[in-house]
Amino acid sequence: MGHTKVLIVDDSLFMRKLIARLIEEDPQLRVVGAARNGEEAVRMAGELLPDVITMDVEMPVMNGLEALARIMKERPVPVVMLSSLTQEGAKETIEALQLGAVDFIAKPSGSTSADLYKIKDEMRQKIKAAAAAPSSALRPIRREPYAAPPPPRMAVLNRSVPASVRQLIAIGTSTGGPRALDAVIGELPAGFPYPVLVVQHMPPKFTRSLADRLDSLSKLRVVEAEDGQPLRGGTVYIAPGDFHMTVAENGGEYRIQLNREPQRNGHRPSVDVLFESVARLSGVKRHYVLMTGMGADGAKGMLLAKESGAGTTIAEAKESCVVFGMPKAAIELGCVDHVVPLAQIPGKLLEFTQKS
Repeated sequence: MGHTKVLIVDDSLFMRKLIARLIEEDPQLRVVGAARNGEEAVRMAGELLPDVITMDVEMPVMNGLEALARIMKERPVPVVMLSSLTQEGAKETIEALQLGAVDFIAKPSGSTSADLYKIKDEMRQKIKAAAAAPSSALRPIRREPYAAPPPPRMAVLNRSVPASVRQLIAIGTSTGGPRALDAVIGELPAGFPYPVLVVQHMPPKFTRSLADRLDSLSKLRVVEAEDGQPLRGGTVYIAPGDFHMTVAENGGEYRIQLNREPQRNGHRPSVDVLFESVARLSGVKRHYVLMTGMGADGAKGMLLAKESGAGTTIAEAKESCVVFGMPKAAIELGCVDHVVPLAQIPGKLLEFTQKS
């Protein structure tokens, strides 16, 4: 097996050299070029035909988002974004992931940080995973946000403050998740009457930006979950970075509970924690979805959910996953009712929630 060819894009000479050195410590990876801005990146991507591109979000001449859009149009190639841990960096990174970037790495501290060595293992792992992503997973789902939230939206919210929640959807995802969530949540109709709980592996700030962007792209209300928040129909709750999300029932009302208990499967939030919590809510019909992601988080939780009387369990099919890790782990445990490509997941959810 040959080397994975990597093109580095960063406006800082120091960062280009540091990233190249860290990448090439791995004998399976080879840096074939380094671009200073998005314009150079587009040209070099066509000339060097890299397997993966690492792309800084913030650059002069042509920024990372513009370059990404051009590359995805001209010759799609897996792109891993490098982002600063700022709210603006998070916002642009989420947009990049929905434009077709397969993953991102949050720089430890600021945009020209010598601390990058702390995340070198993560960087190499994500580059290798990106190289294996199917070309179907590189296409953006949709370009334009809705011009404005549709008028029925508030009416739906007002109608959907029931004394009790009758059905719940719990979704877990990781690498490739923002694009997958866009495809699923963006297709649920404005009148959808049930709450949707989502764990997406991401640091703080990024989950807030993810919620904001999904809110602008979908007909449902999408929020970053808060501790003690009551569940409402027509609302999607994204677990905040660095907090586990659970649901507690008290007198027929369901509320979100956040905690900072130890990581599970190397993650906080963890899909297993959410799924196990929802599995205990026997008074409500529960539907579970596992989508693209590295590792096995959510598989054991889905098995428990199945044993606890899940309404349905759905796993994303390999053909549409950026990384077929989490769904595969659940399928291997024998707890998945339906294995379907990403585009079919919203239809399945509508089908099974409307059966009751």
